[in-house]
Amino acid sequence: MESSTVRTPDAEQRPVRVTARNVSVFYGPKQSLFDVSIDIPEKAVTAFIGPSGCGKSTFLRCFNRMNDTIEGCRVTGKISLDGGDIYDPALDVVELRARVGMVFQKPNPFPKSIYENVAYGPRIHGLARSKADMDAIVESSLQKASLWNEVKDRLHEPGTGLSGGQQQRLCIARAIAVSPEVILMDEPCSALDPIATARIEELIDELKQNYTIVIVTHSMQQAARVSQRTAFFHLGNLVEEGPTDLIFTSPGEKRTQDYITGRYG
Repeated sequence: MESSTVRTPDAEQRPVRVTARNVSVFYGPKQSLFDVSIDIPEKAVTAFIGPSGCGKSTFLRCFNRMNDTIEGCRVTGKISLDGGDIYDPALDVVELRARVGMVFQKPNPFPKSIYENVAYGPRIHGLARSKADMDAIVESSLQKASLWNEVKDRLHEPGTGLSGGQQQRLCIARAIAVSPEVILMDEPCSALDPIATARIEELIDELKQNYTIVIVTHSMQQAARVSQRTAFFHLGNLVEEGPTDLIFTSPGEKRTQDYITGRYG
């Protein structure tokens, strides 16, 4: 029987927001992900860890159907968001990507002003009735992304003129602006310096009060710092997952133990 809650270290049980069952991914004839099943709790951070090429980013991209954009890519199994099948042919993928936002490894602001970067999604989805509404969404999103105080006097300057860490927070503000339920982050700090990384980690900690977050990270220290649940992937398989404290202190699988203690990876 499927469980509707999962345990996290900071709270006994959390309701499940996203459910994956027997998910496999093929690129042409090559299979890169094998029968992955996992429950993602709401208002918590779930980290995917594992060596390069183990399938963690491939699996993350299944949650907002980014793999649809790759020719020859095929996804089997079932992924549900609040009980609804996200691979249902009748589903509006644009709508899905508003509900499941994505922040990429390299900050990728649009070649537009800071304001227009954040306003872009709400404009497409018709979320603002007036300029005052849009101003409020932009300010609120930048506030939530801990960027407002740094950019409020230069909203009409290009987003590409910001530092790397600020650009990544702008991309987070852009994702938040359409009121997603889930935020996917694919190694959001790998291109950033330690100070910018610390800012993003603090931000992730704040955002989990309101959003379900899934983060792919190469840094086990980062996974230990920011997540409540951790899933370890190896060679396209989900080896084990559970509360972060348990995965790091008493993993059930030797492969997890070997990876965490640096024997490979």
